[in-house]
Amino acid sequence: MKPAILFFSTLGLLISGCEFFDTTAQYTYTPPAYVQDGLETGSLEQMDVDLDAIEEAVSRIISGRYKEVHSLLIIKDNKLVLEEYFAGHNWKWDGPLHHGELVDWEVTMPHNIHSAAKSVTSACIGIAIEKGFIESTRESIFQYLPDHQHLAKDGKERITIEHLLTMTSGLQWREWSAPYSSVENPVIEIWFQEKDPVTYILEKQLVSEPGMNFNYSTGNMILLGELLRYATRMDIDEFSYTYLFQPLGIDSSSWPEVYPGGELNNTLYITPRAMAKFGLIYLNDGVWSGHRILSDEWVERSRVNYKGNQDINIPGENSGKMGYTYSWWTKTYKENGMAIHMYAASGFGGQHIMVLPEVGSVVVFTGGNYVTRRPPFKILKKYIIPALVP
Repeated sequence: MKPAILFFSTLGLLISGCEFFDTTAQYTYTPPAYVQDGLETGSLEQMDVDLDAIEEAVSRIISGRYKEVHSLLIIKDNKLVLEEYFAGHNWKWDGPLHHGELVDWEVTMPHNIHSAAKSVTSACIGIAIEKGFIESTRESIFQYLPDHQHLAKDGKERITIEHLLTMTSGLQWREWSAPYSSVENPVIEIWFQEKDPVTYILEKQLVSEPGMNFNYSTGNMILLGELLRYATRMDIDEFSYTYLFQPLGIDSSSWPEVYPGGELNNTLYITPRAMAKFGLIYLNDGVWSGHRILSDEWVERSRVNYKGNQDINIPGENSGKMGYTYSWWTKTYKENGMAIHMYAASGFGGQHIMVLPEVGSVVVFTGGNYVTRRPPFKILKKYIIPALVP
């Protein structure tokens, strides 16, 4: 091979192996518009948030340094101070990289928040307890599964609602051992077998004592949805709209995936603004606009690690080790000598509702990094937290 050809071939390999982006992209901050949806708005300057750090973060998203970030919203002291939307691919399970159509995301467009919906399901259970539909998280799950009493055996009768919420049911479930495109993943296999979802899940072997070991399971959340349906005589879509979304002024929620028997999968579409409102409930100890939505006790359970649920590495996330509680992820950051405790509703591909009480903030991301690097936790740590800390 001639030297010139060798040089350009090597250069091509270097280029293909590196991540290049447009360093000329510039972003100029504009405060969010007030749209009479119940969210107050303000500016970064008014809330004493470092404008330069936020502008750099958004510029890097626009330039392509951080790919497939679809939206970034920041609330500070109960005011929406940043709201930006970007181009990215819609979710499509059987598409390349799980990508469908390339769209320009906008304020009114609902997004599949994937497993961040688990935290919404958790909130619904908390509300159901507060309303008297369910007595306690310490009740056996079979108290609310009358058609599946034959499976309350071999130790499974000891599984409680709390065990489902904290991913400690003890049931075998290998969700993190196979890609979400494979029928070897139980989340996918459940669609391709003849049993009803509850039977499919509860027939799994009990591999550890309930309450002892963390094992991530969407199956737990499907069970919670069915518990809720029996206890309240309402599907989770109707219940969540009646007791959660409608009080927040949210009309765009949708739980579109339904199993053949009518059971709802734990899949929710809402807008990023709706995600921000949901985070605000938790930031304000369960209260929205003067009205209590959740008990302060439930909010506290949602931000304090459940026993043993710590040092968890989430596949595909650059978050470092995390804790897990009542269907929320937890982590503590240190910035300028200050401890910043975060708890987050998080979903596949980069969907996050991050609540940071010490700095009075909620940070929302949506995205499409389903099989590629997910940047939200990096952006949070490198730019957003430093911008929020006094």
